[in-house]
Amino acid sequence: MSGTAPLSPAELRRRFLRHFPAAGTAIFLAALDQTIVATALPAIAAELGEVERLSWVVVGYLLATTLAAPVYGKLGDAFGRRRMMLVALGVTAAGSVLCALAPGLTLLAVARLVQGFGGGGLIALAQALIGEAIPPRERIRFQAWFGSTYVVANALGPLVGGMLTQHFGWRAVFLVNLPVAAVAAGLTLRLRPPPEAAADDAAREAAPRRAFRADWAGLALFVAFVVPTMLALERAQKLSAEALPFGLACAAVAAAALALLVRQERRAADPLLPLNLLAIPAIWRGDAIAASVGAALVGLITFVPVYLEVVRGIGPAQIGLAMLPLAAGGSVGALAIGRLVAWSGRTMVFPAIGMGVAAALLAVVAFAVGSIPTGALPWVLGVAAFGLGTSFPVVQTTVQVAAGRERLGQAAASLQFARALGSAAGTALMGVALFATLAATDPGAAALFARRVGGGAAALATMTEAERAALAGALAGGFRAAFLVAALVAAAGAWLAARAPDRRL
Repeated sequence: MSGTAPLSPAELRRRFLRHFPAAGTAIFLAALDQTIVATALPAIAAELGEVERLSWVVVGYLLATTLAAPVYGKLGDAFGRRRMMLVALGVTAAGSVLCALAPGLTLLAVARLVQGFGGGGLIALAQALIGEAIPPRERIRFQAWFGSTYVVANALGPLVGGMLTQHFGWRAVFLVNLPVAAVAAGLTLRLRPPPEAAADDAAREAAPRRAFRADWAGLALFVAFVVPTMLALERAQKLSAEALPFGLACAAVAAAALALLVRQERRAADPLLPLNLLAIPAIWRGDAIAASVGAALVGLITFVPVYLEVVRGIGPAQIGLAMLPLAAGGSVGALAIGRLVAWSGRTMVFPAIGMGVAAALLAVVAFAVGSIPTGALPWVLGVAAFGLGTSFPVVQTTVQVAAGRERLGQAAASLQFARALGSAAGTALMGVALFATLAATDPGAAALFARRVGGGAAALATMTEAERAALAGALAGGFRAAFLVAALVAAAGAWLAARAPDRRL
């Protein structure tokens, strides 16, 4: 859009009022789905068991969004972003129904994969729809409104999730997605492209179209890389000689699949992974920062509810309230920094500072979590989330500007891809740190932990004094290790932001 005349304030407002309801509702659904499930995790573990695999409920969704984001980005660029948004909303709704009907944890994880294949397109397509309508400098101010959408969704998610879980059961947290998806679909049908985007679409339609060829080989190799990696991480939780051969075999398969995947993506006509975009420094740095933030923030959203229920002994509704600062902090940070960037034009200086503060606070939590009062802990985590959120509008706009209008969908998808992959890896690594520390502290601690989660607070009454003391000591070390992982990945993101050029928009 750099070659077009600046838009008048009236035209900007008109485009905002046209695009925000549809794109904002889609992002609201994606944000709500992440945080509303987090408070239901202890209840899911209590009913379905297999607490060691509880993170798969989150990781399965994130893996599917990782796979889906670049596909939706390319299909949106080729066949229309509005059309693909409707497809993504339909798949998300179908996956939500399957999640609500799942009889066991394995099938729930599979249903979350289906849900994630829809959710992977929501944020990428919504950001691309905004990118085609609003100039870069104004876009970051426009995206600040999406920050407020995240605030509302992330704040409502834990609260509504806790209330639904306590009064109607954990399955209700998936069914609530259906009316939101229906509203988003209706609003998307009302969208019309702006004149310059319509002209681009007309030119693309008039030009000879090369048939779009799905990169099925790339998709298969990516699955062959991700699934063995997650299985290897799961085995690493056990710290046992029996688990070592299978874990090493999975790691070897993953390494071979990764090498073949990179080779395939370099020669594919329509690659799953946009390696050509990742060769641009501004894009790979932005994607790496997004991955670091996703790893820290989603990992915390996944494991803090378990910590509050098991260690602090509070119920689902109270967990929902306690999660509000953490869930909303990132969105508030994005909203505040979005306005600062729009005013100053400066970019990477804000996430470099914000993420550095977040890393320091998470390190404090890791080493002093047992001495922080229950009432103060959510606010400490909320400030850390605020620091992590300072990266959201900066990396989004930086990546889109570097990619250019013709590749907006791929750029948005690459960022969503990196964020989802980082979130999945961070959640898995925090799980490995937690359970591996439990196993190293006391071989029976993991079994006691599973017994405590499955039986609720009443399970403590069935334990001996020695078992309760052993569990308390093991949990202190386990959650310290998990929070330390979050601090380290936040520090990595701060370092990347500090090293990136502070370009002015």
